[in-house]
Amino acid sequence: MSNNKSPLVSIKNFRMDFDKTTVIKDLSFSVEAGEIFGFLGSNGCGKTTTIRALLGLYEPTGGSLLINGKKFNPRNTGRRLGYLPEERGLYKKEPVIDIMTYFGKLKGMKSNEAKKWSLDYLDRVELSDKSKIRLDKLSGGQQQKVQLGVTVMNNPELLILDEPTKGFDPVNRRLLMDIIEEQNKKGAGVIMVTHQMEEVERLCNRAILLKDGKAEAYGTIDDIKDNFGGQRIILRYKGKLQSRPNFFQIKEQDTSYAELIPKPNVDPQRILRELAICGNLQITTFDIQKPSLDEIFVSIYGEEVKHA
Repeated sequence: MSNNKSPLVSIKNFRMDFDKTTVIKDLSFSVEAGEIFGFLGSNGCGKTTTIRALLGLYEPTGGSLLINGKKFNPRNTGRRLGYLPEERGLYKKEPVIDIMTYFGKLKGMKSNEAKKWSLDYLDRVELSDKSKIRLDKLSGGQQQKVQLGVTVMNNPELLILDEPTKGFDPVNRRLLMDIIEEQNKKGAGVIMVTHQMEEVERLCNRAILLKDGKAEAYGTIDDIKDNFGGQRIILRYKGKLQSRPNFFQIKEQDTSYAELIPKPNVDPQRILRELAICGNLQITTFDIQKPSLDEIFVSIYGEEVKHA
């Protein structure tokens, strides 16, 4: 990626007030071309407000929200943008193939090209036998597959996906993740709004965690993990584990398992050497780990919010 090119999405000093309530407070982040970016946060933290302001649906109180260095313009940017809102909205009383062909034409595709693409996609997501059925006769999950197909038609430059796999079983979730990855490999930048932390761990290069309209964490996935809890050591052993308060804290322990938290500036390898010289301790596993994004999410937003 060239440093001379502006980010695909640039949000600087964004502020959003509704009446006397400030929903977003001086928010800044960017999304580079060709990356998958996680936009995370609890319900009501300001994610949807930010996306709507980026797409020109809200006028920001302050700051700038740009796509390719410019404010969103449906005529110029719309065809190169795929947006999957959390509240799905298609013409439900029309046949599936007619709906998809219509939206393909809106995105600049020729009618026969849009129809062929749609039929190939429906076959891919196991809906080829539903192409002539009205959309409202499909299940919610099937409708969601159609909506995603409309979103990724014409290989958009920017995909904004709001809870794209919500309500899917593991098999269909994996299928949709594969489709998103394929779009990214074709060059699309992707903003994923999701509560599924395993999806973020698998797909995203960087992420931002929003809380009360402010960035609680922002950076690469590894940076976020380093800044929230750092490293921990999973130890399996035989014998007796003795405390070493100058080197580590024992967070959890039973007769053969322990989770150790290194003291600041203590190298885990130093801890391994200290444990190795204990004559009454035999180490069977010494695994250095970082906290999962799921654990970080819970630590920021709380267990009750995580599973709301």
